Formats: sequence, C-alpha cells, structure tokens
Amino acid sequence: MDWLFLVGTAAFSVSGYLLGVKKRFDMLGVLIVALLTAIGGGVIRDVLLNRIPIIFFDASSVWVICAALLASWAVSLHKVYGATMHRVFIVADSVGLIAFSLAGADLGIDYGFNLFGVLFVGFVTAIGGGIVRDMMVNDVPFILHKDVYGTVSILVAGLLYAAHGQGWQGPAVVWGLFSLGLAIRLVAHWRDFRLPQV
Repeated sequence: MDWLFLVGTAAFSVSGYLLGVKKRFDMLGVLIVALLTAIGGGVIRDVLLNRIPIIFFDASSVWVICAALLASWAVSLHKVYGATMHRVFIVADSVGLIAFSLAGADLGIDYGFNLFGVLFVGFVTAIGGGIVRDMMVNDVPFILHKDVYGTVSILVAGLLYAAHGQGWQGPAVVWGLFSLGLAIRLVAHWRDFRLPQV
C-alpha cells in the first residue's frame, strides 16, 4: 500500500500541475494546486480520524510531489494543450483516484471499520484533494457532475473490503483491483457513462 500511495501522490501532483498550467497560474500557484491535490484528501482523512496528518512525520510524499513536478516540467507537459492535455489530466487524475481509494479503504480496514466506514475513508481520501483543488480554481468539483468519478472510488473500496473479508490479501489483489478500477474509470470517461440526473 505504501507504493500505491506514492503512485497516487505522483499522479495527483501531475493532475494539479496540469490544471495550474491550464489556468495560467505562476510557479507558486501551480505548486500550491499540485500540493493540495496530492495531500488534501489524506489530510482531511487524518483529521476525521483524529490523528495528526502523516505528511507532518513522513516527508516521502513531499519528495514524490517535488519529483513529479520536476518530471512534468522536464518533459514539457506545460507545453501540451487542448485535447492532449485533457487526456493526460484524465489519466493522471484517474490513477490518483483509484490509488487513494484503495489506500484509504485499506486504512479503514486496519482500523476495523465496518463497510460504511471503509467506503467513507476510501472515498474521502480519494476525492478530498480533488475537491479542494477544484474549489481553489473556482471550478465545480468533478464529483458533482462528471461521469462516474465517485462511483468508481466507492466500487474499488467496496471490492477491497469484500476481498479482505474472504481472506484474499496481498499485492496481487491490490494491484488487480487497481487495474480493474482504472480500466472502469477510463472506459466510463471515454464512453461518457453517467449516473442518471435528477
């Protein structure tokens, strides 16, 4: 789960970087958006669980964020525009969503939470940073109107809980659920699947 958490952190850093570039923010603005996207969900989760955010003790996330931003700059992602930028953003955001859903759900399982607790912790970890990011740049959060963004988060968290209940654990299960969740998220986006509107 540590590796999965770092993958999610890097992916959300890239999505924050791309959004900051799209909004034409300066370097500090891009850094702030990327940082909040990558750590926002985890901080909100930790506050809800009444514990000091892990990032204040473990700096690995900070180094991953810095490395992801430097890599994004080195490969000139800031020079990618239009549909290509949108595709890269969706892939990065989807990777972060699924990775953090599983990492959050795993934490809920470790705490001994019931199904609702596991789903809630996974959901908050996954979508918290994106909500903070979107509100910071004055956009309507993805979770409120875009395809099945939040539904996929709940699905993979629930599948991890079910797998744990059956005694299925280990890297193969986690990465299998990660691959399944990412595939569902990307297919749902490209095919424009949506929940019914009220």
